[in-house]
Amino acid sequence: MTTSDERIGEVVLEVKDLRTYFVTRWGVVKAVDGVNFNIRRGETLGIVGESGSGKSVTTLSIMRLVPSPPGHIVGGQVLLEGEDILTLDEGEMEQVRGSRIGMVLQDPMTALNPVFDIEDQVGEALKIHKGLGGQALKDTVIDMLRKVRIPAPDVRIKDYPHQLSGGMRQRVVGAIGISCDPVVLIADEPTTSLDATIQAQYLRLLRELQESTGVGIIFITHDFGIVAKMCDRVAVMYAGKIVEQGDVRQIFNNPSHPYTEALIQSVPKMEETEERLYSIPGQPPALWDLPQGCSFAPRCRYSFDKCLEEFPPDFAVDQGQHAACWLRESEGAALGVAASD
Repeated sequence: MTTSDERIGEVVLEVKDLRTYFVTRWGVVKAVDGVNFNIRRGETLGIVGESGSGKSVTTLSIMRLVPSPPGHIVGGQVLLEGEDILTLDEGEMEQVRGSRIGMVLQDPMTALNPVFDIEDQVGEALKIHKGLGGQALKDTVIDMLRKVRIPAPDVRIKDYPHQLSGGMRQRVVGAIGISCDPVVLIADEPTTSLDATIQAQYLRLLRELQESTGVGIIFITHDFGIVAKMCDRVAVMYAGKIVEQGDVRQIFNNPSHPYTEALIQSVPKMEETEERLYSIPGQPPALWDLPQGCSFAPRCRYSFDKCLEEFPPDFAVDQGQHAACWLRESEGAALGVAASD
């Protein structure tokens, strides 16, 4: 998809060299290891990668919700509108969560509390962050449910999560996420439990909400079809690092890291008949015992000696696109810069 310059605004969230480690019996797990990206107002950044690549831990680190112990944010900065929220105390951070940064979790049945009705759950953040109460709170909750296309919202506010369908529960979680007009919304695989028709409706709803509010969205997914529909830029994660980042068209038309290329090849093509679908050989590495060089090298068909000896820096391969791959060293040198954002 393409974006208009008018819709994309200034940077609202910048993540710099973020590192989150877990201390386990097997060793130190580097779940997030030097992650860098930013998100602009009105923009959607897709974060993709296999399970265990560090996508969800990255967003939990941004929200300061990493369970400790065993997890620890050991380095980096998370700049929300210029303010490093990693330096805030817990009381200050509570004012950020749900207000300036919203989050939509992937399983609405576990994200919602079964013993509270929808009015209580959508209204909680509005009470805390906007000080609403009484009829004003009820009217705002109804309006939020109406925004996410919940039918008969004035009746549904008294329902409990088990009385709603999966699609409606996911919309309620979305209403909670946007209730206080955040500048950044984190959507962690929000369509996983939805069927194809409801999924399309939900994605269209998120897009409409973004256009009306200008919220920047971080969208975590395994589905490259969703990336093509929803995202302006893509960050590809592997073994706790972002190995490639760029505009969505650049990533699809010219994947510059072998892992990105392999992920795209793994997507079935309905117009082609294949005897056997492509799959990436091998398994992701154990994060407590990473190889010396590039983490993807043992599974990469292009790897050579240098890949096994040293992890590559980010090389710029096009305007706004960079990849951590030694195959791109000559291209990065030709452009005269190694990417660092």
